[in-house]
Amino acid sequence: MSRLVYAFYQGLLALSCLSMLAAFGSVALGVVARQAQWDIPGLDAYAGYAIVCALFLALPATLASGDHIRVTLVLDRLPPSLRGAMEWFCLGAGLLVTGLMAWFSARLAWQSYVYHDVSPAADVTPLWMPQMGLVLGSIGFAMAFVHAIVLRWQGGDFMAKSGDEAARAE
Repeated sequence: MSRLVYAFYQGLLALSCLSMLAAFGSVALGVVARQAQWDIPGLDAYAGYAIVCALFLALPATLASGDHIRVTLVLDRLPPSLRGAMEWFCLGAGLLVTGLMAWFSARLAWQSYVYHDVSPAADVTPLWMPQMGLVLGSIGFAMAFVHAIVLRWQGGDFMAKSGDEAARAE
């Protein structure tokens, strides 16, 4: 099961890479369009949508690889008796926050779909479309915290330990 979840994280990361390339393409096209005096409405909005998608879609994979800024600076300095409880607290708080983020982002996208909400920019894109990257990334991020809690419960490690390279980079 863990391999399937990690494959899901990698799939979201691949979508994140595509979103970053789309942002680059949109910005590059905007530069060329300005130089050629073309008017392509909404390019700035598309670049923004793509950047937000890239950010949110990358959240689960970066959490799993230990590349997020974490609270290990504090946890490493706690006595072992408090460290375990604080790790559980941090994982629980992370799950609560990401669960709420996933719920409300899905709700936002659904309401945008139901009420035919469109972008106020010149592109007039239905907003539920770019919000789907936010929804997928938020759900994946909450799922990553559930995965971390399950692995912690089983006695395993989800993220890099403080002696690992990722923790030294903080």
